[in-house]
Amino acid sequence: MIRFTPSLDPEDARFRLERLIPPYIDPSRFQSPIRRLRRMSAAFAAFCPPPWPSFGLCLTPETHYQSELWFPLAELQPIFDRFRRVALGYPPLPGSEPFSEASSWAGVAAVLPPPLSSCPTPARLLQRLLSDSRAREKYLFWSCMPNRFYGEAMDRYPRQTALIRQWLQQRQTGEQTVRCLDAACGDGAVTYGLARLLLNHGFTHECFRVEGWTIDPLEVWAAAHCTLPHDPLRQEVLRHWTAPVFANGAERSLSFRQADLLTMPPDRQHFDLIVCNGLLGGPLINEREEIGRIVNNLAALLRPGGLVLATDRFHGGWKQKCPHHEVQALFASAGLAPFEAGEGVGGLKQGYINC
Repeated sequence: MIRFTPSLDPEDARFRLERLIPPYIDPSRFQSPIRRLRRMSAAFAAFCPPPWPSFGLCLTPETHYQSELWFPLAELQPIFDRFRRVALGYPPLPGSEPFSEASSWAGVAAVLPPPLSSCPTPARLLQRLLSDSRAREKYLFWSCMPNRFYGEAMDRYPRQTALIRQWLQQRQTGEQTVRCLDAACGDGAVTYGLARLLLNHGFTHECFRVEGWTIDPLEVWAAAHCTLPHDPLRQEVLRHWTAPVFANGAERSLSFRQADLLTMPPDRQHFDLIVCNGLLGGPLINEREEIGRIVNNLAALLRPGGLVLATDRFHGGWKQKCPHHEVQALFASAGLAPFEAGEGVGGLKQGYINC
């Protein structure tokens, strides 16, 4: 299990990252796939008319068709899946490879981050990934942390934040240590946001503990070090957002760990507040049985009188697969008293007096 305490020390970050992404790959292990990709690229260049796949290209059905004709995803995906298995120091998570959601190679090439955006063919991309460790890091982070998961704002759910402020106003500083969990924490913005709220309400860092859990080890690392190798602009915003936490020494009261919310951790803890945003009923977890397992696990992690908040603000397609009222029903079946909570649903565990 990967578990990190926050640190802005670049040497500490580099040492930890090398546990997750080995700094060297033997290119000879991919000689045969590269030869095959080069033959595909040569045939494509000889017979396919422009425009060719490139960064920023406006994609049309014809572009996708031509790209899929010459670079079938069914042939590309196994090669790049194998690359990820070699490039990562842990078993890669299914579904985090960009080829698994793309409509064609052109759809991948059009959104590759720099410096990989200069790779117009799969052969060029694979060669660059094998030879350039920094480019390899960017690609792996870009694969597991796509921008669509996060949005630009650090406080994405202001009505939920207002409810947490109300909850904190009812607690006395100096009472029992307040324990908070950000389940499915992603890049850690909400985790640090919880610490900021606690500090703003007069809690010293000795009086609270905040944890961020996510299934992806690279997200654990990114959150702990406030570092996004594939997205320097968002990294700058994240560093500004987290600065008050580090300025107060409160990072010592935070931790980030790898955890699968579908299973209970062996070292079961209990929390006063659990936030689970952007997961239940969305693209990653949308089957009723899976949602129910996670809700039951979150309920089991709550102290008596604890509060769980979960946003389920997804587009209409996912809403139709798991409507809002069904999520509320699962909260009730887990022994929580469900209620409308900001941008999603909340649940109170028995013993909570007022909200």
